[in-house]
Amino acid sequence: MSRLRRFSLWRAAAPVALLCAGLLFATSATNARGTDLRPSRNTTLAGLVEEQSRRSATLTRQHAALSGDIEKLQTQQGAIEPKLAKQLKDLSVQVGTTPVTGPGLTVTLKDAPREVVKDNPDIDADWLVIHQQDIQAVVNALWAGGADAISIQNHRVISTTGIKCVGNSVVLHGVPYLPPYKITAIGDRRKLQQALDDSQYIENLQDYVVRFQLGYEVKNESNVAMPAYEGTLDLQSATVPGFETTPSVSPSASGR
Repeated sequence: MSRLRRFSLWRAAAPVALLCAGLLFATSATNARGTDLRPSRNTTLAGLVEEQSRRSATLTRQHAALSGDIEKLQTQQGAIEPKLAKQLKDLSVQVGTTPVTGPGLTVTLKDAPREVVKDNPDIDADWLVIHQQDIQAVVNALWAGGADAISIQNHRVISTTGIKCVGNSVVLHGVPYLPPYKITAIGDRRKLQQALDDSQYIENLQDYVVRFQLGYEVKNESNVAMPAYEGTLDLQSATVPGFETTPSVSPSASGR
């Protein structure tokens, strides 16, 4: 009798166990979304950065294509007044949404070589890598030198561009990048070079270039073809110096 009862209990429990297992497999498949839930130990920061950069580039291209479709539809609705069309064109150049070409400079920044890091274990690691302040100093000097347009890693710099350090990478427009960092400016090459030479911050950076072999190279460019900025121009928040700030939500964030 007890044997028959155990057999009956097993027959009843088996379907429940199979159902639970099925639910677990379905949950794992949904969470993974076709990816490995336990990635290889060989996964590196460089690989993650490259994957994120590729994904961002794909989304940027899609955004640019959709923006182009919108402009075509707007054109089909009727011709724009010539005076207004010229104003829009002039503003687009200033904003950075129009490709530009011309002579300029490219500044390349690199971390110290691996052998230098290995040979100086007691040196603060922050001294051996390029930081956001270094990139910002170069960009600010180039603007001060009268640059007409600037790009970083071949991405156009606009008024809302932010440069941030995250771990061993620098984030630009929400996308992480690893060195070397290439900063290109279009403008009078002599004035641009003079502005770099006059920068006190860059002068201090040169000390680390000599002591720890940080990379700092300036190259003359006879003709630079700089792409337009293709990201969103939405401004989530902003403050005016000297005015009291009050919490606010942008229209795009509120959905209204």
